Amino acid sequence: MKEKALYSPLEMLVLLMKYAKLSIKSILEYKFDRVFITIAIFCREMISVVVMFLILTRFVRIKGWEYNQMFFLYSFLFLSYSVFVLFFAGMRDFDNMIYSGEFDRFLTRPLGLMYQIIASKIDLSAALGHGIVGIILFVNTAFSVGINWNIKNIIYYIVILLTGAVIQASIFLFSACFSFWTYKVDNLRNLIFFNARRISGYPLSFYPGIIQKLLMFVVPFAFVNFFPAQYFLRKSEMSSYWNGFLYMTPVVAVIMFLLVYAFWKKGVSRYSSTGTAMN
Repeated sequence: MKEKALYSPLEMLVLLMKYAKLSIKSILEYKFDRVFITIAIFCREMISVVVMFLILTRFVRIKGWEYNQMFFLYSFLFLSYSVFVLFFAGMRDFDNMIYSGEFDRFLTRPLGLMYQIIASKIDLSAALGHGIVGIILFVNTAFSVGINWNIKNIIYYIVILLTGAVIQASIFLFSACFSFWTYKVDNLRNLIFFNARRISGYPLSFYPGIIQKLLMFVVPFAFVNFFPAQYFLRKSEMSSYWNGFLYMTPVVAVIMFLLVYAFWKKGVSRYSSTGTAMN
């Protein structure tokens, strides 16, 4: 099925803003529920931070990493994930669109399918829950680890958060694409994304070679937090890696998205309706 470009880029942007406005309006209809979910997500994620803190307080350093440096590394995961669920929640929940039949409605509209998926959903609760944790970690560490926050470093940091979000969106969409062949992929998604994300909370150099390779070239969370953190911290262990990895996050994001998009297009060409679309 060939997608038709019926609108100009400016019109697509305006339409995207209208989608976002409708999503936010629907979210705010249930304010208490959304606030409660945000608090629950915040508390859940803070537990992992507290556990890490309790572990780190028993040691002055772990393989040369102080606890402020560890939490600075950890902050990348929360902040980039916050950006991801704010802008790409539709890609995260694509398997549910297949299962519920919502995807069938997208096929009948004169807009690109991927555009509709991205525009269809904003998860404000998850974005705030993770984002607040990330901001707390960032504020408490970014100015105590010797970083000079000049214009160059600020631009690098913003680019890393945005492209790190694209990497995570691509990982999620990859697992969701299997919904074209089998409707529920929760276990696969947990295996690919959340386990890798959990491991990435610690420096890449802590792990044996095979785990490092997986986090660099298969599920590339190393480019979401480890190499960006190394750009600022310049730990001595970086000598074991190619220095160009410090700048590769945007490249990895583009390559991953293009590869996953090609896989997604293949799935779309084989898609048959679940028969559960709602009117």
